[in-house]
Amino acid sequence: MGLSYEISSVAVPGLLSADNRSYVQLVRNLGQQGVIRVGGNTSDFSSYRAAGTPQSLPRGTVVNAENIRQLRGFLDAIGWKLIWGLNLGSDGLDNAVEEARAVANAMGDRLLALQVGNEPDLFKNGGHRAGTYDYAAWHAEYRRFKSAIRATLPHVPFAGPDIAGGKVDWMESFARDEGGDIALLTAHHYLANQADPNSTIELMLQDEKNYEAVLEKFRSIADGADLPYRLCETASYSGGGKSGVSNSFAAALWVLDYLFVLTSYGCSGVNMETGVNHLGWISHYTPIGDDLAGHYEAAPEYYGLLAFAQAARGEQIAVSCDAGDVNLTAYATRQNARAMTLAVINKDSRQDAAIEVIGAAPRQARVMRLSGPSLSALGGVTLGDASVSNDGTWKVAQAEQAQIANGKVLLDIPAGSAALIALTA
Repeated sequence: MGLSYEISSVAVPGLLSADNRSYVQLVRNLGQQGVIRVGGNTSDFSSYRAAGTPQSLPRGTVVNAENIRQLRGFLDAIGWKLIWGLNLGSDGLDNAVEEARAVANAMGDRLLALQVGNEPDLFKNGGHRAGTYDYAAWHAEYRRFKSAIRATLPHVPFAGPDIAGGKVDWMESFARDEGGDIALLTAHHYLANQADPNSTIELMLQDEKNYEAVLEKFRSIADGADLPYRLCETASYSGGGKSGVSNSFAAALWVLDYLFVLTSYGCSGVNMETGVNHLGWISHYTPIGDDLAGHYEAAPEYYGLLAFAQAARGEQIAVSCDAGDVNLTAYATRQNARAMTLAVINKDSRQDAAIEVIGAAPRQARVMRLSGPSLSALGGVTLGDASVSNDGTWKVAQAEQAQIANGKVLLDIPAGSAALIALTA
């Protein structure tokens, strides 16, 4: 599990800090092991000034030593690791080396990897480079930055190529060229752009068939290089998400299903875009709501992440799902020889589902439901009949037992809802 932040969020004093207790709790709910990724478009316009005044800006973010110290305390409080993206867009090598040194020294073993440039395959679009800028051009710059940083930090880990999406050739080339000297391979993914009129709830809840071919290629490349791969920046619709869609209850069902799809294709981790975006406002897709006045809340998508954290413990095992014409998916994880969890997600807006679980023959089947007032609802979401409280805590309010008859589990999954079914032999 992981969250992805623009570097401009790090420059907000007190945000990613151990003293921000409700925020710490919201993140800790998502798992004992996780990864914070810092980067985004703002990172290629940012700078590090040890004693400078922090500034959180779309273009011109300044991060200082105190910001990094607070981030280390935040990581200690949540128990997670860090991927940190360096500014390649401005081509300020000396500042990148100084920043890398500050981050590595402060983070110690909390640092999973450094990255060089955010979405370098789009550098021409972003105005960072002119003319022909292909993988070879970026890789030459990557090598130059890595060499300078390793001169002072000989053992610091790197990752990449941090590409925008389906540039499989960049991933393949980077694995070939750097596979023996990196911690992991990284890429980004969004369903579509928020400005696209087709970026609707209906599109969001369709199967990710178009991207599954890319995921299969990523898995093959990673396996061939004996490395993990990670989607270190992802969300529903790029550009901050689409209001009424990315911040709706439908996003909770989408992300629960999406994370299981990623695990099915060998993805080692995910970082959901969170907080202030590259345009300077809180994204619609952020799982953690922020009013910029010190108050935080679990947004609808957060509940999907929280549900995944409950359901995805253990070994993922095969499950066959005959859903007919209902937009319903199912995934299974096994905790031990006597316990497994099924996640059944009804993304259909109209059709309820009456399901039978065959082949498990459990003695007990406990149910935790993920529910909202409607797919388009912007609030009122519950998991286990409970909402996340203002202090970030959450606890199941009501235990439900599913009916078991002739060795089968029988359960209704209403339209636009999901159920986590804990089966005990």
